[in-house]
Amino acid sequence: MSVVNVHHAKTHLSRLLTQAEAGEEVVIARNGRPVARLVGYAPRGKRQFGAFKGRIAVDDSFFDPLPEAELSSWET
Repeated sequence: MSVVNVHHAKTHLSRLLTQAEAGEEVVIARNGRPVARLVGYAPRGKRQFGAFKGRIAVDDSFFDPLPEAELSSWET
């Protein structure tokens, strides 16, 4: 992890981005106090339809109609 001041970060932003891409963490400080952290971006994986198939079970009673008392509490 390297700590740089704001002026250095503005002057050498491309170099700092290359370091962050390589996995290094760069802390940007103002007057010696850490203000921001520059880290590499890790995109999320693509969502896959049916990824939880077979892992989650829903009881058939889930689809039964709600009791009248429950339905009336949802109405305004």
